[in-house]
Amino acid sequence: MFLIVGYVIILVAALGTYAVHGSLAALWVPLEYVAIVGLTIGGFVASNDLKIIKTTVGALPGIFKGSKFTKVLYVDLLAMLFEVLAKVRKEGLMSIENDVENPHDSPIFGKYPSLAEDHHVMEFITDYLRMMVGGNLNAIEIENLMDIEIETHHHEAETPGHVVSKVADAVPAFGIIVAVMGVVNVMGSVGEPPAVLGKMIGGALVGTFLGILIAYGFVSPVASLLEQKAQDGAKIYQVIKVVLLASMSGYAPQVAVEFGRKTLVSGVRPTFRELEDELKARKGK
Repeated sequence: MFLIVGYVIILVAALGTYAVHGSLAALWVPLEYVAIVGLTIGGFVASNDLKIIKTTVGALPGIFKGSKFTKVLYVDLLAMLFEVLAKVRKEGLMSIENDVENPHDSPIFGKYPSLAEDHHVMEFITDYLRMMVGGNLNAIEIENLMDIEIETHHHEAETPGHVVSKVADAVPAFGIIVAVMGVVNVMGSVGEPPAVLGKMIGGALVGTFLGILIAYGFVSPVASLLEQKAQDGAKIYQVIKVVLLASMSGYAPQVAVEFGRKTLVSGVRPTFRELEDELKARKGK
């Protein structure tokens, strides 16, 4: 939503101020629009393999949606982890073996559909719970493994943002290419009257204008949003990591989830009392 609002503000600021002392019709040079868009798409396709192209295109619709990583989701996550660890503490590690091997049929995970539907999150949780069930764990080695997996996931999540950012960097140069092509055309028409040449030169300069406007006004904001989405999605893995490592270190479930709560940023972090009341309420169900 804010992306669209931003686009409107950019267009009003750029075209509206120009319209005060100039003609918007002078900016309508269709072939230059086609050339810049074509060069941009061509550069994007040429510089990436099929997998990255699909990943980037698939990530674009997400920029129009709000973040799913809300306080409610994190409360659900901490409550789910608390319930799993409480069961382990009460009945032993083997008691969660069926939950880990068949998460879709688990009575615990089934209470939290918003998390159960996230394949990557559930795989991360169940993989390390499976290691805990296996026993003989070295917490330091497990922490290093978690860090490597989180880094790998974050690198993959950041790829669309980096790719679009590279495209944004190239668009002004494409605008210059189009402008130079226009100037070459002008130089071939030096015998024309000044009024005709002036119009042709103005049309050529539209290429530079379009390249800069599209790059910094339209493509760069998309790259920034994609990077923000990637960073937003990385925090949940850090929370899971901290909670499970605290449990492996011998802390009680209540303390382990408190470790996870403290890693959250202020905008989505429940207070100690909110989390405690929520855990008590769900325990009583």
